[in-house]
Amino acid sequence: MSFPNFADKHMGSTPLVTPERFVRHLDERGLLDGYAPPDGIILLYQRSFARALLAREPHRAVAPYPDWLHLLERANGRVGVMAYFGIGGPAVATAVDTLAALGTRRYLNLGAAGGLQPGHRVGELVVCDGAVRDEGLSHHYLPPARFARPSAALTAEFSGRLQAAGHQFSVGPTWTIDAPYRETVEELRHYRDEGVLTVEMEAAALFAVAEHRGFDAAAAFVLSDTLTEAEWTPEFGSPEIQRGLDILVGVAIDLLSS
Repeated sequence: MSFPNFADKHMGSTPLVTPERFVRHLDERGLLDGYAPPDGIILLYQRSFARALLAREPHRAVAPYPDWLHLLERANGRVGVMAYFGIGGPAVATAVDTLAALGTRRYLNLGAAGGLQPGHRVGELVVCDGAVRDEGLSHHYLPPARFARPSAALTAEFSGRLQAAGHQFSVGPTWTIDAPYRETVEELRHYRDEGVLTVEMEAAALFAVAEHRGFDAAAAFVLSDTLTEAEWTPEFGSPEIQRGLDILVGVAIDLLSS
């Protein structure tokens, strides 16, 4: 059996539900009154970091996701922060597909990831230039391929700003997988030897939706844990993770508001 089950669904098939139809439903219910789409949105997954960021950044919550979407006052509402909406491909894909239909065309996906390469240390920064599609959602948006790719222009712009600010970072691919408890030693060896730098749960799905819908998305990570054949070493409470996310978000706000 192929995956997806209907292998030709990318060839002119007709979706039953579209983001545009969902947006119309929201509008008919009066849930979009006064909504003005931000130019760009930062996607965050670490709840404690998002709470700290929003506690110090003046912002306002807005429809259609007042519990999740916050427009930053210092960017005059041009930059949104999307947080608390869940983890994994389906969560991010549903959110950005809807928000893109509402008018936002640039997304920066910033989160924590596991490091796969020898010598990796928690707190290091990685800019993603491709995502191995080892999850399910991307295959419903794009024909079969090994990688989903971010926007080259947005990735280059983000990398350039990180470099100009004097921050050290690596550039390379990630391995996106839906099942963190099924990451195996054999897979680790395979992807590490191919030069894959990180493992996480969202990038391939986001890139696939962006390519299918024609908007721009890029991703960068701070290492929060490391994986070897011998052990998994989590350091989720490390202040280096907070420091790394602060750097990434600061650069993202400047980029998206410029």
